[in-house]
Amino acid sequence: MHASPLVALVGNPNAGKSALFNALTGARQKVGNYPGVTVERHSGRLVLDDGRPVELIDLPGAYSLEPSSPDERVTRDVVTGASSLERLPDALVVVVDAANLDNHLRFTLQLIALGLPVVVALNMVDLAERDGLTLDAAVLERELGVPVIPTVAVRKRGLDALRAALGEAVGGGGRRTPDVSAGTQDDIVQLQRRARQIATAATVSETAGRRWAHMLDSVALHPVAGPVLLVAILFVMFQAVFTWAAVPADAIDAGFGWLQDAIKGALPDGFLRSLLTDGLIAGVGAVIVFLPQILILFLFILILESSGYMVRAAFLMDRLMATVGLSGRAFIPLLSSFACAVPGIMATRTIEDEKDRLTTILIAPLMTCSARWPVYTLIIGAMIPNTQIAPFVRLQGVVMFGLLVIGIAGAYVAALVLRRTVTKGASSGFMMEMPKYQVPRIGDVLIGLWQRAVIFLKRAGTIIAATTVVLWLLLSFPNPPEGSGISPVDYSIGGRIGHGIEYVVKPIGFNRDIALALLPAMAAREVAVSAIGTVYAIDDTDGSGTDRITDQIRGRWTLPTALAFLMWFVFAPQCISTIAVTRRETNGWKWPLFMVGYLFAAAYIMAGITYWLAVFAGL
Repeated sequence: MHASPLVALVGNPNAGKSALFNALTGARQKVGNYPGVTVERHSGRLVLDDGRPVELIDLPGAYSLEPSSPDERVTRDVVTGASSLERLPDALVVVVDAANLDNHLRFTLQLIALGLPVVVALNMVDLAERDGLTLDAAVLERELGVPVIPTVAVRKRGLDALRAALGEAVGGGGRRTPDVSAGTQDDIVQLQRRARQIATAATVSETAGRRWAHMLDSVALHPVAGPVLLVAILFVMFQAVFTWAAVPADAIDAGFGWLQDAIKGALPDGFLRSLLTDGLIAGVGAVIVFLPQILILFLFILILESSGYMVRAAFLMDRLMATVGLSGRAFIPLLSSFACAVPGIMATRTIEDEKDRLTTILIAPLMTCSARWPVYTLIIGAMIPNTQIAPFVRLQGVVMFGLLVIGIAGAYVAALVLRRTVTKGASSGFMMEMPKYQVPRIGDVLIGLWQRAVIFLKRAGTIIAATTVVLWLLLSFPNPPEGSGISPVDYSIGGRIGHGIEYVVKPIGFNRDIALALLPAMAAREVAVSAIGTVYAIDDTDGSGTDRITDQIRGRWTLPTALAFLMWFVFAPQCISTIAVTRRETNGWKWPLFMVGYLFAAAYIMAGITYWLAVFAGL
């Protein structure tokens, strides 16, 4: 007795496969696991028009025949006969989303190249028509060389034609051995280009919005124009951080200066006044003044995310990341790390490959998180002149952009070394759906900015405030003898600790003030700003207060020291929260300690190289 023909239902995720499977099989289904893996197997019985029974199996959604997850591996093994426990399908039903044709045809072309009988179910044509897209199934059939049946699975439209096409596909005679190499031999770029050509040929009409989307993608995803556009967007973003934030930042700074003067006028000289003015206001105020820069940064990020561009940036980065053994799957966690490395590291849970995931965790702290912005902005604002070097281009924005590039380059080199040493392993592929372009909703953007402002101010009012008070206490006691002329900071407990650290960091150009800022900055990077503000407020002899921090830096620091300090913060993992979440995600202290060690070593070496190059250059 001959077994019933086996037909595999296959396609990208979200193509409507499950709905079509349910419509074809009804209640004649059974669920189990594939042999050896915890991936659900859905199979059912389909009766053809001539009464022949067919076993229909719903394979897990996949983007490619080069698997990057257990689900995709099951699909690849079944359609190629690679699993000895699964018999080869007699035919394939490839389900594609009519509204996302060019992306879904990429996998379809790989499946057709295997040489098995194929029927394409052009699904969700009703939604495509609703969006203004009309397709010619006959043209698509001619271009692909296989039957194409328009369907609407949820409404059971096109099922009769699909059953008829399946009857012909499984009645064509003996089984053929699939040509596995034919399904994977084409480069992904060639496949995408061919898929787009076929989708264009099959398109009868589309709305102006869809045409504009294709035109934008032709630039945003172009191998040359795409990266240029991405760099240009980032460059404008960093120019805006300095240019747009100047007025509100000055207003906040003036407000804290007024508050400081008011407290000095209302309270007599003593412990409480010093705590409020030299501790909290000088420290916390020095951080809060950079809130406008943080909000401008996130304004750009939120607009890019909600417009649909951010995923396209990930697609562009996938090609670059593949050269160091990472896939585009690592891009989203790394992108999240530009806000904060903690959620970025937690987002690596979506990466299937353990070595790929570990590498992403270890390089996430190199992304320029928002906590670095107050540090960068303070030092650049104090030591780099805001001269115009081109129309709409100023030197401070160029330096800030350069720090971002150095961080990314550092992550690139670190990933390259790690993937060839301690996290050595095969790289995995990466596929993604491109979201529609859309105009960002103002309300959503404002809510996102409000949330970021609340998070920033909470940090300023908790971690930064507490660390600043502790530092103020260490720098305030004991007091130097009356009339001794000794600096209060030098005589204090904190000052003596700072002088001890200075011996270690002096070879890379750091002074006592920086040494004092490094230790409390381990709580959070932006604490470095509040620490410097507190140091100079206590050491301030003319009572000028927080509005003189930049002047104090200009007077006490050299440009090589400032550049070395910036380079230190590009690499140093100065954030206890990042270390803690790394320990949790890697289930031990081995990798967090490794991460801290290699990043501090990189920070020390790069800061030293920067300092001495600047000294020899006469800066």
